[in-house]
Amino acid sequence: MINLEILTDFQSQIDTAALKKAAQLTLENQGFGSDSDLSIVITDNEQLQQLNYQFRGIAAPTDVLSFPADHTDPDSGTTYHGDVLIAYPTAADQAEKWGHPISVELQLLIIHGILHLLGHDHADPNEKDRMWAAQTEVLTQLGLQISVERDP
Repeated sequence: MINLEILTDFQSQIDTAALKKAAQLTLENQGFGSDSDLSIVITDNEQLQQLNYQFRGIAAPTDVLSFPADHTDPDSGTTYHGDVLIAYPTAADQAEKWGHPISVELQLLIIHGILHLLGHDHADPNEKDRMWAAQTEVLTQLGLQISVERDP
């Protein structure tokens, strides 16, 4: 199950069905099915800045943070992969910068965050290539043709 929590200030601006679809397609793309749970939180810059500092030592807002859990419920067999948190204002700024709608940016950040939950990273060039390829594949499945490269 995809648990989606959206800060009240942003609820009217978000297509929850599109976000859940992006999350589900990412799980399926990575070989996970309906026996998977995760949470997505759409919040403000302040919360992500606080968490970014607390967990990464970086005193600045960021677009997305992932907190892997990888816990399997012994009764149901369902795996809880963890939490993805997204700063809506940062996502909106990035959408404007890259010239696409905020809905597309949110879907990209959800895909990116879930891939981190599932063990992907982009610190190593080879792993970055794998992660970017997976992002592009899911975006294509969603009918979205945007670049995942973010170099200015």
